Amino acid sequence: MRQIFPEPAELPGSPEGAGQLKARDGASELVAALADIYAYPDGRWIRANMIASLDGAIAIDGRSGGLSGAADRLLFTVLRSLADVIVVGAQTARTERYRQAQPDELWQQLRGGRPPAPPIAIVTRLLSLDLTPRLFGQGQGLAKTIILTTELADEGRLKEAASVADVVVAGTDRVPAEAAIAALAARGHRKILVEGGPMLLGELTAEQLLDELCLTLSPLLEGGHASGRLTSPCGQARVTDMRLGSLLADENFLLSRYVRAEMP
Repeated sequence: MRQIFPEPAELPGSPEGAGQLKARDGASELVAALADIYAYPDGRWIRANMIASLDGAIAIDGRSGGLSGAADRLLFTVLRSLADVIVVGAQTARTERYRQAQPDELWQQLRGGRPPAPPIAIVTRLLSLDLTPRLFGQGQGLAKTIILTTELADEGRLKEAASVADVVVAGTDRVPAEAAIAALAARGHRKILVEGGPMLLGELTAEQLLDELCLTLSPLLEGGHASGRLTSPCGQARVTDMRLGSLLADENFLLSRYVRAEMP
């Protein structure tokens, strides 16, 4: 894996690229280098991690996994390891078959005295979720899932969800992005990682809350069949100026990191 910006360099521990790593132990130097590049600054910081094809698709056959590669999957685990909480919209959780973050799939040396895995926080307007152990289990090292929902959710459904999750009613007929972030910050989660989907990312962008976008460019052409894009329109358009923070390359994948232009 190579750094192209800000200074061209081969990252430690990756002379042949992330795709050549055969064991997790062999990735320790590369993981440490990535952790330095993607370290969270002090204070509350909202980061999104997304992937797109060369022609702008965010999924193949409805899921993002078909776009991914070894470098992107490695960065995925590093970003999760650095985060206090992972935020996702309900539709993405259903489509991508989300489960709780697994401690043995994370880099514990990056957890810094925190619990072995960050919780998943799901934004859902009507609480239309399948409350199965896959996402709401109570196993050792698994963080309790957080549900951010609205007053439209059925009262019985709220009680059922509260038995397996930390439920927060954060809005009347929608969950405002600011309310969701405030609820997570109140629980001590300041290093926030957003993994989709387009509607949630669109709301964060519209409310100018997104501090950083990590965007992997996959060396694929999807062919124009996918309807999704990185963000869905949410109210009045508000433009946020971003600047390139870093750019990495590995086996034809480009891993970019953009931060808000006014951030140091």
